Amino acid sequence: MADKGILIKSLSKRYGGGETAVLALKDVNMRVSPGEVVGLIGPSGSGKSTLLKCLGAVIDPTTGSMVLGEEVIFDNEWKVRDLRALRRDKIGFVFQAPYLIPFLDVTDNVALLPMLAGVSNSEARKRALTLLTALDVQHRAKAMPAQLSGGEQQRVAIARGLVNHPPVILADEPTAPLDSVRAMTVIRILNDMAKRFDTAVIVVTHDEKIIPTFKRIYHIRDGVTYEEAGEGRPLH
Repeated sequence: MADKGILIKSLSKRYGGGETAVLALKDVNMRVSPGEVVGLIGPSGSGKSTLLKCLGAVIDPTTGSMVLGEEVIFDNEWKVRDLRALRRDKIGFVFQAPYLIPFLDVTDNVALLPMLAGVSNSEARKRALTLLTALDVQHRAKAMPAQLSGGEQQRVAIARGLVNHPPVILADEPTAPLDSVRAMTVIRILNDMAKRFDTAVIVVTHDEKIIPTFKRIYHIRDGVTYEEAGEGRPLH
């Protein structure tokens, strides 16, 4: 089977039952190829957060199917026994806040995840330094999170999301706290890293500064997705 990146078909999520049931997701269909970054936009309450939680194996979908990389992870039921290992090994998360561990230095913040997955200390640190170098923050490798700028913290968070070489990255409002220059830098980095590591990336955003950079955009309204071609403006 070819590497699919992200493939979602007819995904639904229902909360409750009977007359009080709420369909948060009704008919979600998405595809994101390896190496591609797509935007996901929609008003508050449209289902964006619910979709990310389903795709991130944080909550259970109701019906439909999801494929990450080469693996069918959900087909009307979970096809993966260990969801914690799935999140750790197959999905990279980048949030609005970096959520770095304050008492660990930059290298250890990035290396911790592969070490939890059983990678040796030396190999985990090697992976971390390789990514920190790719993201141009290797000179901060021994710094503590409180010593970093907001942009540097977000780069470290991206390194942490990539360190286990996941086929998928889910980025939830990653540029919201950043100014225009830093926001564009983060999006450029996500695009560069997606291509370099053949990673499929979904960026949930309200940030009008970055929306024109996406070549493809999914809108979600009332739990249903609609695809449109984006502008795909060059990232300067």
